[in-house]
Amino acid sequence: MKVSTKGRYALRMMVDFALYNTGEVVSLREVAARQEISMKYMEQIVSMLTKAGLLRSTRGPQGGYRLARRPEEYTVEEILTATEGSLAPVACLENDTNNCQRAGSCATLSFWEELYRINREFMQKTTLKTLVDAEREKNGWEYSI
Repeated sequence: MKVSTKGRYALRMMVDFALYNTGEVVSLREVAARQEISMKYMEQIVSMLTKAGLLRSTRGPQGGYRLARRPEEYTVEEILTATEGSLAPVACLENDTNNCQRAGSCATLSFWEELYRINREFMQKTTLKTLVDAEREKNGWEYSI
C-alpha cells in the first residue's frame, strides 16, 4: 500500500483540526499556513473529507471547518479511505468478493490477505486522538479547551 500525497495531507489536516478544536470553525487558510499546503490542494482534500462526513463546513466570511465528531471516534483507516479509496495492497482484494480467476491456485494470495489484515487492524486501532496525543507529546503542546 502506498498512500498518496492526498492521503498524507488529509491526515495532517485532520490532526490540525483536532489540535485547534475549540468547537468553533477553523479557517482553511489558517490550516494551510500551519501545514504549508497550498489552498487549492487543501480545498480538494477538504471537499472529500466533508463529503465523507468527517468534517462539517460553515459558509460565509466567518466560515470554516470543524470536526464532525470527537477525535477518538475517527480511525486512520476511514480518513485514508475518504481520500485514497481502497487501501488493499493488490487489486484482487479491493472488493468483498475476490473475482480473480487465479484466487484458488494463487501462491501469494494468503500473503496479500494477511498483509491487508495487519494493515487494516493497525489503521483501525489508530485513532485521530492517537495522532494528536503523539503530536502534543512530541512538541510539548499544552493547548486545552
